[in-house]
Amino acid sequence: MTSRVAIGIATVGRAEILAQTLAELACQTRPADRIVVCCTTVEDVGDAPASRPHVEVVYSAAGLPRQRNRLLEATTDCNILLFFDDDFVPDPDYVAAIEDLFDRHPDAVVATGHVIADGICGRGLTVAEGRKLILADRSQPTPTAIGPIFNGYGCNFAVRADIARRHKVRFDERLPLYAWQEDVDFSRRMAAHGWVLRTSAARGVHLGVKQARTPGLRLGYAQVANPIYVARKRAGYPMLHALKHIARNLGANLVHSARPEPWVDRRGRLRGNMIAFGDLMLGRLAPERMLLAGNPMPKPSAGAALGAAAPVLYNPPAGTAEHSSERF
Repeated sequence: MTSRVAIGIATVGRAEILAQTLAELACQTRPADRIVVCCTTVEDVGDAPASRPHVEVVYSAAGLPRQRNRLLEATTDCNILLFFDDDFVPDPDYVAAIEDLFDRHPDAVVATGHVIADGICGRGLTVAEGRKLILADRSQPTPTAIGPIFNGYGCNFAVRADIARRHKVRFDERLPLYAWQEDVDFSRRMAAHGWVLRTSAARGVHLGVKQARTPGLRLGYAQVANPIYVARKRAGYPMLHALKHIARNLGANLVHSARPEPWVDRRGRLRGNMIAFGDLMLGRLAPERMLLAGNPMPKPSAGAALGAAAPVLYNPPAGTAEHSSERF
C-alpha cells in the first residue's frame, strides 16, 4: 500500500516559532502529503494560513492530548501521522526516513527519530542554531540503525494512524496542558499492537523554546502525578519505571533548587513535587489537580482516584529501552 504521510503539529501561543518551523518543513526531500496544525485560537497560528495555503488549520480545546487527538481525527486519509512539536526542526530527509522504516517494518506501529540536540535540557535554541546543527550533522555519514525503544519522544514521533484508529488508541485527555508523559502512555498502549522503534536515520533538533510552557509548580505536580496515574492504568507502563522516573526528576529539582538554572523554575517544580506527594498520602492524587496545585479541590471519586488500583510491575521485552531524552 502506498503510504500517505501527514505531519501534525499542536500549538498554543507560539505563532512566531510555529511560522519558522513550518518554513523548515518546506525543505523535506519527501514532502508530507498533508501538514495540519491544531490550535485553540486564530492567534496561535498568526498569518500561517495566508502565507502557507497548503498548511491546514483545525481547532480544539487547549491541552496537548486533546489537540493530538484532533489531529488523528482530521487525518483519516493518511495511514502515517508524524507528530512534531512546534519547535522541532527536522533534517530534510526526516519524512523519507520514517516512511522507509514503516515500509521495511510492517509490524512497527510507532517510530521515533534521533534528536541531534535538545534545547529543552538547556537555555533553548534558535531556529538558526538548529539549522547549523543539522547542516553540521549532514556533513557526516548518516547512521541507519533501527532498534526497539520503550516509547516515542513526544517532540518527534510517528504512528501508524490507521492502527491507532482501528484499536481506538487515543491520547489520554485526563493529562492536562503540556501533558507530561502523554507520549510514553500512548506508545505503551500502541505497543500492544506492534513494535515501537527508533531510527537514527530520521534526525532533527528540538529547540526547546521556553515560551508558553507549563509553569514550574504545575509541572512539578505532574512529574509525580502523571507517571503514577499512567502506571496504574495497567497498560504496559510499569510502576517501578514510574517510580524511577519520579525519583530522577525529584533528584534534579533537589540538587538544582539551591542554584537553579536561569531557564528552569526548580523551586516551583520542587514545591509541586511536594504538593503531589501530599496528595498521594491523602489519597487524592490525580492529574487534573495540577491545574489547582496547592489549592483545595474535592476528592476524586473512587474510580478516578489514583489510589483505586494496586500497582502492577512489568518488565519490558529484552533489548528495549526508554528514550534517553528526558524532559527534566
